[in-house]
Amino acid sequence: MSASLNYKSFSKEQQTMDNLEKQLICPICLEMFTKPVVILPCQHNLCRKCASDIFQASNPYLPTRGGTTVASGGRFRCPSCRHEVVLDRHGVYGLQRNLLVENIIDIYKQESTRPEKKSDQPMCEEHEEERINIYCLNCEVPTCSLCKVFGAHKDCQVAPLTHVFQRQKSELSDGIAILVGSNDRVQGVISQLEDTCRTIEIGFEAPSLQGQAAAPVSGSGADSEPARHIFSFSWLNSLNE
Repeated sequence: MSASLNYKSFSKEQQTMDNLEKQLICPICLEMFTKPVVILPCQHNLCRKCASDIFQASNPYLPTRGGTTVASGGRFRCPSCRHEVVLDRHGVYGLQRNLLVENIIDIYKQESTRPEKKSDQPMCEEHEEERINIYCLNCEVPTCSLCKVFGAHKDCQVAPLTHVFQRQKSELSDGIAILVGSNDRVQGVISQLEDTCRTIEIGFEAPSLQGQAAAPVSGSGADSEPARHIFSFSWLNSLNE
């Protein structure tokens, strides 16, 4: 009975730590926040380095020095809620640090270093006593060492599972940053197109109203039609210029 209670208590504590860890994961690098942690105006958090990466991806034409954008000011969108973040002349260094989150991270790491009971490890289905610790590059599946030596993957190329994990996670993080930046640029183009459409609609309405006002003077609506088209085309050409 005591052993069962201890197990339940440990499971509940582990679940609490897991839930806490999920709240401390950066949405860009997919790792625990790296100090310094900055808080955005929308109250979401990012590693300062990740915030800088997003800003550079959203503004690819700004000059950089040593991988850091040197232009003052700028803007990007929060990867969590799409809120637009406007930066002052200090750039991402002008964003406020979230010291509360940084303190929670320190406490979490201290708790995580305490001795723990043996956690569940993924085991090989073919060799029940062997942990899955390598990755087959040919078959693109995780496997164990015995499968490489004697089993189905003996003729395949393999790599340490942790190395493959870190590489793929880094690629995914870079892809997320690029997608966030690309989406910002697409949203900007859409806004410009909407503004242009509204301007064109206003431009077509104005000549029409002028033609109606001039109709009683000319005596014929047909005579004013060519002039209206000429005005419209000249107005469109001025927009293109």
